[in-house]
Amino acid sequence: MAKPGRPGAGNSKKKGASKGTGGLGRKALEGRGPTPKAEDRSWHVAGKRKAAAERYAAAGGKGRPSGSGGGRGGQGSNPNRQGRAKQSDDTETVTGRNSVLEALRTKIPATAMYIAQRVEMDDRVKEMLSIARHREIPVLEVTRQELDRMAGFDGVHQGVALKVPPYEYAHPQDLLEQVIDRGETPLFIALDGITDPRNLGAIIRSTAAFGGHGIILPQRRSASVNSAAWKTSAGAAARLPVALVANLTTQLKEFKKQGVFVLGLDGGGDVALPALELADRPVVIVVGSEGKGLSRLVTENCDQIVSIPISSATESLNAGIAASVALYQVATIRAGE
Repeated sequence: MAKPGRPGAGNSKKKGASKGTGGLGRKALEGRGPTPKAEDRSWHVAGKRKAAAERYAAAGGKGRPSGSGGGRGGQGSNPNRQGRAKQSDDTETVTGRNSVLEALRTKIPATAMYIAQRVEMDDRVKEMLSIARHREIPVLEVTRQELDRMAGFDGVHQGVALKVPPYEYAHPQDLLEQVIDRGETPLFIALDGITDPRNLGAIIRSTAAFGGHGIILPQRRSASVNSAAWKTSAGAAARLPVALVANLTTQLKEFKKQGVFVLGLDGGGDVALPALELADRPVVIVVGSEGKGLSRLVTENCDQIVSIPISSATESLNAGIAASVALYQVATIRAGE
């Protein structure tokens, strides 16, 4: 008795040679070939990144656009980046419409501008594109996910980003001489232990708003002018110079020798800010961190420690707010002269 065959299988008993398929069966088994790589599929995210890299290279850039590496999501792998979009070639990525526009207006030597696909074209974006075309800055269209990656942790890009070289810090002595040469009364802010770049950005913005002439930063234990500071300053970082010093105490001593009055902000100050009478002189206002305040050496080298009257229910003010209040008071006194 013959064994039953497979369900659906033929049971031909024909002997001898039979006609072949002419290779059709083998071709059917071969199918359409191997699946293309993700970067070779134009509709895939990886394919769009590859296309953006090719456009960037064709525009004169080197390598692939910033932030086009691996990883998913917009925050990257390091949650402590604090918005810093530092690139492997030591450049910064400025994000946000106000910051990017101010950077372009002040002719910072940008190397590339990135714009999100289907971005809302308001007047600021139109002006950015006009300046970029006039200055022959490559404009690259990328996905919003790509901009998220470029903006870094907690970055808000508003559909635009600008690749710029590292911030060029000024020299404090040059700042002082430039202000005096213009016939103006110097007003500087020095920061002692401010490590949050967003605080730095807010202070840069307030200093520019109230007629200050520059910021003095120590090299150690201090925030730097990075992408987060750029963003918070709303573009003021493109206009207000920031000087870097090796030792803040030494620089304050040097300022004092040149007739600059050093005011330290501290809750236990012996003079209340409204009673300040020396704001008409060249002044540097020193702001400490919200938690520790001014360091001992800096306090010892201040000509006067000034306090800001606040409600007893509040322990202290944020460094950026304290700087803004002090700057407003000095600006008010100078305006009334």
